[in-house]
Amino acid sequence: MTTPKPHKGIIQFFINRVIPIMPFIMPLLLLPLAAGWWWQSTFPSQFAHHREGILLGFLIYIVVIRFTLLDLMLFYVSSHHSSIHLDLLHIVFLYLEITIVTMLFFTLLYDLFGVFSLFRYNGPAAGEHMALMQGHNLRVAFYISMELFTTLGAGDWIPQTLNAMLAAGIEALLGFIQGGVFFAVLIYAHQGGKNATLPTVISREP
Repeated sequence: MTTPKPHKGIIQFFINRVIPIMPFIMPLLLLPLAAGWWWQSTFPSQFAHHREGILLGFLIYIVVIRFTLLDLMLFYVSSHHSSIHLDLLHIVFLYLEITIVTMLFFTLLYDLFGVFSLFRYNGPAAGEHMALMQGHNLRVAFYISMELFTTLGAGDWIPQTLNAMLAAGIEALLGFIQGGVFFAVLIYAHQGGKNATLPTVISREP
């Protein structure tokens, strides 16, 4: 009898837990951005004219989709009690995947609408830093997204438009709520698993 190789077990682990979830989350969050890039490249003047309205639509979309995904997480936990160990692993992976994809969504959103037109650097030697950061839009957008989602609040980047302020607030709120929901779901799943394994006491009437 041959012993399975460790790397095969690791690959199967990720296939079982990551791949079935990612094809659902990735298109749901990133396909609208692809449509936005197509619109911007095909009809640039029309896109520029409706720029603020399009950005607002993206923000409404991400709020609705994100809360739907969190509801699906809760539904998953409430409907699976057979193997609490696997359930917790699925919850952790789902949380990490939603976190990464959400930050990626906002990163690409800031890049699509121009990160330097949405946010202004507020640190020391702002002019020099802005000159150095030109051409690194995607990395700057990712940094701002991480800073907002984790509610770090360093204050080195300031929103310049109303929709940029709304985007910053929404991303910070999503990050804050997701952390609370994640721990609440873990506690709920843990309590459900403990209750499911408790022995049943059958009372006998004399």
